[in-house]
Amino acid sequence: MSSFEEAETEETVTCLHMTFYHPCQEEKMMFRCLNFCKREQVRADEVAKFGRDSNICHYNLMDTRVSRIQFSLQFYRKLNSSEYCLEIKNLSKRTKLTVNQTELGYLNKMDLPWKCTICFGDYQILAEIQEGESVDYFETHLHLAEAPILQERSLPSLQPIPEHGISSSIFLSRGKIPTEIDENE
Repeated sequence: MSSFEEAETEETVTCLHMTFYHPCQEEKMMFRCLNFCKREQVRADEVAKFGRDSNICHYNLMDTRVSRIQFSLQFYRKLNSSEYCLEIKNLSKRTKLTVNQTELGYLNKMDLPWKCTICFGDYQILAEIQEGESVDYFETHLHLAEAPILQERSLPSLQPIPEHGISSSIFLSRGKIPTEIDENE
């Protein structure tokens, strides 16, 4: 037998890709303590914490508006399943955390969707989970976004637009009220 045949089966690792954005990131350098160069391993029995306090959090955000511990991520396996998941928990008493459109208050937690946007304050984080089989650890791979992850969407006009393309405000300013006319008249 060759050494190739005797080698252990390679195990794939769950990897959480996180892309960070803040509008003032170039001026304030709040991401300067994050490692954007390589993947990092987090043991399955550890909780990955994000926040301002470097004594407690492995992922530090250098901003006084960020809580000492902003949020945590925990790797787990669902009961009676082989599926591995990540759970996000808001640990900030002052700031609500939103995951997609779900708002999490202090100590609220939920399963992290496979692809989602995490927001608090002016921070936007795109999180994408790449599935794996490892039970001992998961990996994080951090990225820096140059543009906002969420784009501002302009709200549609609340004023109805008539079929003829003429705004009713023109008629109202002249003292006339538009009337509906049957096509056959």
